[in-house]
Amino acid sequence: MNTPPPLTQSSPGSSPLVSRREAAAYLGLAPQTLAQWACSGRGRLPMVKVGRKVQYKKTDLDAFIVANTQCTRA
Repeated sequence: MNTPPPLTQSSPGSSPLVSRREAAAYLGLAPQTLAQWACSGRGRLPMVKVGRKVQYKKTDLDAFIVANTQCTRA
């Protein structure tokens, strides 16, 4: 019987996955903030959820930063 190769967190052409704690640290937020956003849909930050485990794609975090960057006028 042929079995497929095991899945890895990062396959060619995909973004590495990070935990909620790592994503929060990267964004400068508390992990609880990301948890609340996930429940309310407020942050509009895509996540990958398998069972109880929640992870975020690094490219989604970078896109979120770009989308929420504001220029101020002097």
